[in-house]
Amino acid sequence: MLVLGIETSCDETAAALVGDAYAPLANIISSQAEHALFGGVVPELASRAHLRTAVPVVRAALAAAGVGLAQVDGIAVTRGPGLVGSLIVGLSLAKALALAAGKPLIGVHHLEGHIFSNLIEHTLAPPFLTLLVSGGHTELLRVAELGRYERLGRTRDDAAGEAFDKVAKLLGLLPESGSVMGGRIIAELAATGNPRAIGFPRALERDQSLDFSFSGLKTAVLNYVRPLSAEQRQAQLPDIAASFQEAVVDALVGKTLRAMERTGIATVALAGGVAANRRLRARLEEAVGTRGGQLFYPSPVLCTDNAAMIAAAGLFHLSQGRSSGLDLDAAPRLSLSPTHG
Repeated sequence: MLVLGIETSCDETAAALVGDAYAPLANIISSQAEHALFGGVVPELASRAHLRTAVPVVRAALAAAGVGLAQVDGIAVTRGPGLVGSLIVGLSLAKALALAAGKPLIGVHHLEGHIFSNLIEHTLAPPFLTLLVSGGHTELLRVAELGRYERLGRTRDDAAGEAFDKVAKLLGLLPESGSVMGGRIIAELAATGNPRAIGFPRALERDQSLDFSFSGLKTAVLNYVRPLSAEQRQAQLPDIAASFQEAVVDALVGKTLRAMERTGIATVALAGGVAANRRLRARLEEAVGTRGGQLFYPSPVLCTDNAAMIAAAGLFHLSQGRSSGLDLDAAPRLSLSPTHG
């Protein structure tokens, strides 16, 4: 079975071909650099960029896989959550291709795609926990079986990736870098800093829920740097970045370990854009390992928004006999239901 996946939920235009056992034959991603001028993703610019690049990206994926549309068994597309204009572009293209080629259409939840990102490279059998950490989402999920998910905890305010981007912006790092990848900038800076130099707060540390909160941490960073002179701020940047990153990682690791204790599940999958953070990977791998568990995480290219994970989830649903109608709507606030698909 061969599935074409299309992903346009935010500012990445992506297309991929995935075959049996979730093996990727092609995975093409086009990133939108124009948002760097604004320090964040501008929805209107994102949807216009998808309009320009979606068809060429799909053609590139088919060419890279060496297949034609007629050889595809189904077309999977992200239907939500995400930016509504961006979602509509991808969904409209997927519908047109499905109609023209007479292929089934499979609408995929973006977060379910991230769950499947680990199955592309690893043999991972449910039940397992997924810590999904990205710019728009921070959630702890129990995967009882593929297609059945239970949310154990979520952020009550900012997502972890969003906090990285906002802190990078308030530290004045984004304009200088010409990038909106705040997490990458903070991580690179933190590598030369002392993670215990500044005692930033760990929100909800004693709260018995499995929820997260990062808005207070962002405010704490702001309050710390506000009275500093330009020279003091510049000198302390590595320590500020390292201490901020450590506070985020502490929160993510602590809640994941608590979820392991409560559920009795020892297998943990890390997914989402922030899953590429080396400090998080190392700390979580060590913590899970000391409790007799095993941690899985995808390659960096599969951490970011990509179409291979969408195609993989679509392939699973298609193999279960599930598909969507051509009246499928974009759902920018789509929730991940306990039984999804």
